[in-house]
Amino acid sequence: METMSDVGKGQAKTLTGLVFDAEFVKHDPGQEHPESPERYRALKKALDKSGLMERLAHIPARMATDDDLHLCHTKAYLATVRHDIARKSATLSTGDTGLCPLSEDVARLAVGAALSAVDAVMSGRQKRAFAAVRPPGHHATLARGMGFCIYNNAAIAARYARKIHGAQRVLIADWDVHHGNGTQDIFYEDPAVFFFSTHQSPWYPGTGAPDETGAGTGKGTTLNCPFHAGAGHAEIVGAFRKRLPPLMDAYKPDLVILSAGFDSRRGDPLGRFVLRDEDFRELTEISMEIADRWAGGRVVSLLEGGYNLDGLGRAATAHISALAGDHRRG
Repeated sequence: METMSDVGKGQAKTLTGLVFDAEFVKHDPGQEHPESPERYRALKKALDKSGLMERLAHIPARMATDDDLHLCHTKAYLATVRHDIARKSATLSTGDTGLCPLSEDVARLAVGAALSAVDAVMSGRQKRAFAAVRPPGHHATLARGMGFCIYNNAAIAARYARKIHGAQRVLIADWDVHHGNGTQDIFYEDPAVFFFSTHQSPWYPGTGAPDETGAGTGKGTTLNCPFHAGAGHAEIVGAFRKRLPPLMDAYKPDLVILSAGFDSRRGDPLGRFVLRDEDFRELTEISMEIADRWAGGRVVSLLEGGYNLDGLGRAATAHISALAGDHRRG
């Protein structure tokens, strides 16, 4: 597959890796759809301008196999995706996710990119990694794609880290403006993955209440922090700063995975939060502090939402710059 030729020229100089692949623009969910290929072009433009594209180590993406996808999705659901695309459906039959003939291939590449990032970090080749992927994933459940998502990139990455690399406990922290209902559902009874989410409420998809804390042996390993429209630094960064670290001191994750949605930034057309670019830097630093304390510094960040093109570029650049250790607080 063709990759961005200018990624990773300085890969020997950094402990942070980047997965970035031109193939991701080939998923086209339809004219004027907010999750458009332009998101990826805007992100590349911002990373080129910042110099991060050249500075970070290039991690090549791969295609996810059926076995990879079956870590979190049923065989019947995979067959549904293939059937919907074969009949040239404009949307998934399971939910509100736009499709084109190449959508399933690109969605598999998104999962594979996440797994490549996990391989790089868990093997020690990189300490941290950001996978710039689309379509996003955190709304995809065991047997249903919805909310622009086909496969759950973060959830599969967590299960893969456990199966292939022996991680015992994984934290998935999700600051997208929308609740990651798919991620929560997949791990609701699984204590090996702790799911932490800040999100707008009431808002799509209508899940993520504070009393949704897990079930069975997974009771207590889901924490939802819903906030009303207008929430910003005090609420969202405050939750990450005050509520998450004490829980992780008890949980002791081996890997931190971030569902990095930038639709929680002010000015996003699909959200009403007011986070600033510097707030995403601080959220990243808090996550890195947790990883440094318990997970050997291991962080894998995956792109989720973010639909204001300029805002996406700016916020993601602040996040990736923090992952790279730029101006990190001591």
